[in-house]
Amino acid sequence: MRVIIIGAGTGGLSLAHGLRRAGIDVRVFEKEPTRVHGRLGHRVGISPAGSYAMQQTVPPEVFDLFVATCAQSPKYFNIVTEQMDEILSVGDIGDSEIDPVDSEKSVSRMTLRQVLLTGLEDVTAFGKQFERYEENTDGKVTAFFADGSSVTGDVLIGADGARSKLRKQRLPHARMEQTGILSIGARLPSTPETRTLVSEKMLRGVTLAMAPKGMGAIIHVMDFKWDAKGIKPRTAVADADIIRSWSGRQYDDSQDYILWAIWAARRWYPEDPEKLGPEELRRLALRMTEGWSPRFRNLIELSELNTMNSINIRTSVPLEPWESSRVTLLGDAVHTMTPGRGVGANTALEDAALLCKRLVEVHDGKRGLPEAIHSYEGDMLEYSRNAVLESRKQMDERDVIHKPVIGRAVLALTRTMMRVVNHLPLLKRLMQRKQMELRKISDTGAIERQRTQMA
Repeated sequence: MRVIIIGAGTGGLSLAHGLRRAGIDVRVFEKEPTRVHGRLGHRVGISPAGSYAMQQTVPPEVFDLFVATCAQSPKYFNIVTEQMDEILSVGDIGDSEIDPVDSEKSVSRMTLRQVLLTGLEDVTAFGKQFERYEENTDGKVTAFFADGSSVTGDVLIGADGARSKLRKQRLPHARMEQTGILSIGARLPSTPETRTLVSEKMLRGVTLAMAPKGMGAIIHVMDFKWDAKGIKPRTAVADADIIRSWSGRQYDDSQDYILWAIWAARRWYPEDPEKLGPEELRRLALRMTEGWSPRFRNLIELSELNTMNSINIRTSVPLEPWESSRVTLLGDAVHTMTPGRGVGANTALEDAALLCKRLVEVHDGKRGLPEAIHSYEGDMLEYSRNAVLESRKQMDERDVIHKPVIGRAVLALTRTMMRVVNHLPLLKRLMQRKQMELRKISDTGAIERQRTQMA
């Protein structure tokens, strides 16, 4: 059996590792010209569910490399005002040094790509823009690329992201919707000077700001175990050895940085961010945050212009089951979701683990191919629907928080309730449990089923 994967992203590469470990012939085709090209973003959060799924597919040495190259694990989840005054702070959300799976992790997207490419260099082809596919009379499927080349296999998998060309052909009825939320973000070097702009808890955590007009912001501080000078002091010996010998480091650009982003309903933007250049985006971000904490505005002013970007946040409309074939999809190609719950990459990893398991069953003669893909798609549609809908709740211009008058009242009430919770440990734990339910291993249905079956 030969499996063709379109897209060298998180889900596609994880799946490729799992199939290769099982002895299945797999090929990955990526449109970017090299492994260092592409607007990959700055940071991705990997949840316990995501780590568990990755552990099921990648070789142990690659998983160890993933853990070693993560930034400092977030210890706190903070909610602040636009003046950066604390509203709520939850600590002890997981430490990867204690448990490499059941913990929250922060990783640079470029680093994650280089980690997942480790060991797959010989089966990954870059500069391959997918154009279309044909299902052949002999039961195989052929993918065609813009350079005139093609490849034929038994299974074709679209892992080519939210703008998936493969999805457009396979599921022409699939729809994307605007959430009405636009975002601007960038990063700046983490230095002794810039670190004074955030609190100690913010340095060690993930921080959300709740501001008037339904505006929000996020701050991440990304501290790695190495820098331009080499391995940092106090890095564990095992991690230091892994990083030092990792060949993919030559393609990585990670240095300590602070990441920020703001978002708001489209109606509050005086001009369209998607039409602006980097300097104009910075000026717009400063205009949008007039009256905010000078420290937050300093983060914007000190940002590296080449990292300024804007995003029109969209989401998939959940799909009903379709008739399965030898062509299927995973990750953002089939269930794009907002970053509101931070589970997009984790759901893609879950897809990869589940689809890998089903295809290995075919390879081992335990299932027929149509049955295996149908089983995968049924489970994937079930758990991804919840993730898509829950993520949209966090970012939707129709929410009352974005309304001019009632929004102010809702913001005041929400802040008051959170301040009360912040002083009541029991309520704080209950809130934390609710917020993490999409991210914990035990609460992710498909992965829990996998764990039971594997046991």
